[in-house]
Amino acid sequence: MPSLAPVGKLLRELVARPSVNPSLLPDRPDLSGEERVAEFLSDLAVKRGLSVSRQAVLPGRRNLLVRLLPTGKVKHRILLAPHMDVVPAEEKHFRPRISKNRLHGRGACDTKGSIASFFQALLDLASDSPKARPANTEIVFAGLVDEEWCQAGSRRLGERGPKADLAIAGEPTLLQIVTAHKGNLWLRLETRGRAAHGSTPQLGKNAVLPMTRISEVLLTEYADQLSELRHPLLGSPTINLGLIHGGTQPNVVPPNCFIELDRRTLPGETEASVLSEMHALLKKHGLPRPAITESRGVPCPPLDTNPDLPLVHQFLRTANRRKPRGVPYFTDASPIAMGGTPAIVFGPGDIAQAHVADEYLDLDQLTQAHAIVLNFLKNQP
Repeated sequence: MPSLAPVGKLLRELVARPSVNPSLLPDRPDLSGEERVAEFLSDLAVKRGLSVSRQAVLPGRRNLLVRLLPTGKVKHRILLAPHMDVVPAEEKHFRPRISKNRLHGRGACDTKGSIASFFQALLDLASDSPKARPANTEIVFAGLVDEEWCQAGSRRLGERGPKADLAIAGEPTLLQIVTAHKGNLWLRLETRGRAAHGSTPQLGKNAVLPMTRISEVLLTEYADQLSELRHPLLGSPTINLGLIHGGTQPNVVPPNCFIELDRRTLPGETEASVLSEMHALLKKHGLPRPAITESRGVPCPPLDTNPDLPLVHQFLRTANRRKPRGVPYFTDASPIAMGGTPAIVFGPGDIAQAHVADEYLDLDQLTQAHAIVLNFLKNQP
């Protein structure tokens, strides 16, 4: 196996420790759960004299908090917040391999590359002489659970703290600094009719028919309406119909029908504003008002962090980036920001590699991410 820098060796060890989100793979405890990764990182931290604690989130699942204290009084705090869980994969993908300067394996990109670059920077800072450490800034590494399901880890961190002057959520951004991303609103729409035998459909009321018309309006006129809205970093909001179900069998008139929508929102949009515009459009077309419920169960608002905040501006300069970027997908940065900590998103890797069968991370990007984070931390007061 090729010789690796410490950050590459750390990534290899992380990929070799399966941490599939248990909600996605409940029957394979040998592959699921973040605890293997958390314990491995905890042991490394203790050996470097770092403070380690755990934050209860879900049964048997805890955030990992590793703290590097400053040499003086704590006046500032930086949070490094990648997630430890990954999506399911075949067992072979938990055996990391290196080819053409890429490390292949589940989680390499999403987001164990971010874990490795962030955590190695923390270890390096801890190994330096005390004079090299920040005088008044505490650095906290927060290894989060459950990002791939309901973001329970970042929600607990946002609620309970520790609060910080800036949080960097780890995601594959191609080393771009992301200050904005879309929100995620899942809606379930249901129409109701009246069941009857398929041989006498005139005695029933087919719930599929109005839903067909509703779906057509939402995916055409409403989608066009959304395309006229613009955010400088995020573009337009979108709507996707991802699920439809009506009826039980061909010889029964369906008494109900439902669809589930994924509505990606921009900063300034709320669930109430979305429902209001949808109801207004359906009313315009004389369509029945369906029952609408929010089916995600947790709030997923957009992220819109001010890029002119001093620490964000400093991180942009450290990464040699002139402008921040926006992304369409949801991240842990939003729940952290909901708790009052300004958050950005950053990490090595390409989101196009996330969740694919042959996931990989370019090792040069890993090295660059580590250097950027380390330089940023070294320049804190």
